[in-house]
Amino acid sequence: MNKIFPSAAAALEGVVRDGQLMAVGGFGLCGIPEALIEALKDTAVKNLTVISNNAGVDGFGLGKLLETRQIKKMISSYVGENKEFERQYLAGELELEFTPQGTLAEKLRAGGAGIPAFFTKTGVGTIVAEGKELREFDGETYVMERSLVPEVSLVKAHVADKSGNLQFRYTARNFNPAVAMAGKLCIVEVEHIVETGALLPDQIHLPGIYVHRIVLNAHPEKRIEKRTLSEKAGA
Repeated sequence: MNKIFPSAAAALEGVVRDGQLMAVGGFGLCGIPEALIEALKDTAVKNLTVISNNAGVDGFGLGKLLETRQIKKMISSYVGENKEFERQYLAGELELEFTPQGTLAEKLRAGGAGIPAFFTKTGVGTIVAEGKELREFDGETYVMERSLVPEVSLVKAHVADKSGNLQFRYTARNFNPAVAMAGKLCIVEVEHIVETGALLPDQIHLPGIYVHRIVLNAHPEKRIEKRTLSEKAGA
């Protein structure tokens, strides 16, 4: 089966629609499938529920979809550094399911592994546990968390072979593997495509069984986060 598509727009054709549950890889500005996000913006689909560790920044990543009001709800762990996200949420225009980072990662991993739910101590006694089943194990209280199985996953990897086996680069190997595993249909953008067999088994971070469509983005923007420091008085 040919998994290679000529463009991000072609890779999204026929699989995205209004109201979908979608997962998007990335962590901060690292490992963001920026070409797929741009193509998703151009489709004009709306009322999306998007699972992602964070919501990009203003004008980049998922921040673009917030500006065009295509996202109805975010399921996220970190939502800072995005003024439009803040504005929409405080105005009641955007729903937010705030999820602890480790729990979010496990909800995706469990979804990809076919595990419908799991118990964790994280969030017990907080608003995170409101409305969820609590159960005691060995004298400790745990909250039940349902796994996440998005209809479509958008992922960024460094290299793919033509069978869809993936290799991630450095910290881009963050939420991307879990997002890829969880999706019913996984679309990946990569910087390099090689022949099947070119990657040694130990170089493969995610097997191609999880990958359905691949698109080449040989020259991504690769933004970096910069630390800014405030000068101390008298320093």
